[in-house]
Formats: sequence, structure tokens, C-alpha cells
Amino acid sequence: MEDLRAAWTLDPAVAFLNHGSFGACPEPVLRAQAEWRARMEREPVLFLDREIDGLLAGARARAARFLRADPDGLVFVPNTTTAVSTVLASIPFADGDEIVTTDQVYGAVRGIIDRICERTGAQARVAPVHLPVSGASAVTGAIAGAITGATRLVIADHVTSPGALVYPIAEIVRHCRSRGVPVLVDAAHGPGMTEVDVDALGADYWCGNFHKWVCAPKGSAALWVTQEHRAGFRPLVTSHPHLETVHQRFDWTGTFDPTAWLAVPAAIDFFDGAGWDRVRARNVEMAERGRAIVAHAIGAPRIAPPDMHAAMTVVPLPAGVAPTRAAASALTRRLYDEHRIEVPVNVAAGQALLRLSAHLYNIESDYERLAAALPALL
Repeated sequence: MEDLRAAWTLDPAVAFLNHGSFGACPEPVLRAQAEWRARMEREPVLFLDREIDGLLAGARARAARFLRADPDGLVFVPNTTTAVSTVLASIPFADGDEIVTTDQVYGAVRGIIDRICERTGAQARVAPVHLPVSGASAVTGAIAGAITGATRLVIADHVTSPGALVYPIAEIVRHCRSRGVPVLVDAAHGPGMTEVDVDALGADYWCGNFHKWVCAPKGSAALWVTQEHRAGFRPLVTSHPHLETVHQRFDWTGTFDPTAWLAVPAAIDFFDGAGWDRVRARNVEMAERGRAIVAHAIGAPRIAPPDMHAAMTVVPLPAGVAPTRAAASALTRRLYDEHRIEVPVNVAAGQALLRLSAHLYNIESDYERLAAALPALL
């Protein structure tokens, strides 16, 4: 896999430890997207009016195989924020209904929940995941304890954004379904970081990004809906009335550039040669090595068992350091401006967490550079 490291065009002067935010595209994927775009611009009407349905169907089939998902329920969307908004808009919440999530929920998703609650009178119930977390069962227990007779939907992360925690998502889905509660899995970080089997998972709704750990172009993600919810399921934007199937409605919401979606197969294929299991294992190993290097430099403890982190992990900063979002953002900027280290400082439950990512282009010296810079800053 060492030969793949040179495929990224990242600035060599920067220690890039933040793959988790927006991903990073290797050159072969960028070329594939450029070729699609050039083809589109040679004859836009032919491409966007007569060829696009078949092209998107082919890309969707490849994505569905990778995700082990029924392609009839899979649609492309620009990102998981759009996917979550679409699902919540499809559910007729009423006054007194409850939406359950955890305090590790992504900020944009919490914003979507709050907006739906303002519109409908529904309420958000937030299950606390206390840090440090003892194990996966603590997460399932927290969500189970928040479910009531008024719960209309549970939104569960596969991998959380602030704490990089890998939730026991199959166990969570089984529990929700056993209680007759629909569940939406926010797997923004799932594809490429973890092994995904959407059909076997059995959730009502599932969404995940391709632009993060699959390294596809920005603006490529998937939303999957189980059979019982597909009738009448619609995108946020309504287009032509003759678009009747789920795929037609989501594939065309107005003029846009579909090349990010069409390049998803190229991104999947890029890692196929090395083997996805090997790629994932290498990234998990590098993330753990990086965590150990940085944690040792500042004497930081673990916040979760090793099996609750994958290609992203976190190092808690000392108490009182960057406890607010503004202070965390300022520390993030100092690390970049003064040391050319791209790494986010997140805040969860009033605690600052340094979130480390690892992809094939990362090496130990990236984390050693961070470890050397931190003590003086803290």
C-alpha cells in the first residue's frame, strides 16, 4: 500500500490529520471526475438529458454492491446533512412526539432536529454518553433509556464526529426495532472506515458519505430507505411531475453537476487493488499509533476502549484547555498557523478533544510533529 501514498495532492508542508472533516481525493479519482466533466461539456444536452439516467444507474449499482445495499432503495445525495433533512421532512411529526439521539450527535443534525421540533411541536430527547465511556453497551443503554412511548424516531451515529466513537450500531438498531421504533443510522463516517452491510443492518433509514473515507469527490453521499418507507418518499426539492420513481425523483432535482456521483465507482476501485480490509486495518493501526504518540506527550488518558475507535480517534486535552467552541477553534487555528498542522479540536460535554484521523497518506512523523508542538501550546 506504500505505492498509494503518493496519489494524494496534499500540501507536503502540512501535517494533514483531519481527513475526517472533508476527506481528500487521490489523483486517479480527480482524473475520473475531470473526464466525466469533460464528456458532459462536449455535449451537455446529450449527457444531462439522454445519457444521465443510465450513467447514474451504473454508478448507483456499484455503490450499492460496495455498501451491500438493495439498490432499489439507494439514492445519491450531496451529503449526509441533506439525507438527514430529507428523512425528517418525510415523517409527519406532531406535538408531543419525540426524536431520540445522543449528545455526540453531529452539530448540523442537532440543528435539523431543532428546526423540525420548532415546526411540529415534537421534542428532542438527548441521551448522554459520558466520557470516558466504559464500553459499547453503555451507548446502547443510554439510547434504550431515552426511548419512551412517544418516541417516533431514533437517530444513531455509526461513528460520532466530536469523539470519534464507533457505536455498536447493529445492537442499537436491533433494540430500536424490537421496540417498534424506527431508526435512522447516520453513517457519515461509515463507508470506507468500517465494513458496511446496509441490508444486514436492518435500519429504517441509512445514510453515509463517500467523500470522506472512500475518498470520492466532495458532494457524493448515499441515502438508503427500507421498502416499507419508499412509497411517496421524496427529495427536499420537487422537480418535473413526470419523475415518478424514487430514483428519478432523487437523480434529477434540477440542473447540477453529477460528476461527483459518477466518480464514486472510481474511488471504490482505487482501493480495491490493495484490498479494503487491508486499507481499513492499516488506518486503524496508524490512528492508534498516532493517538499513543500524542497522548504520551501530554499525559492524556483514553476516553474509550480501543474497539470503540477506528481510523479516527481522540486525545483529551487537560481540564480547562479550550473548553468552549470558540477557544477550541482558536487552538485549531494556532496549530495550523504556527505549526502547519491541520487537526480539529472538538468540544464534547465541556471537554476539549483533539481528533486525529489516519488514512494511507499519514505516517508516524505526522503525529510526532503534533506531539512536539502541543506541550508549549497547552
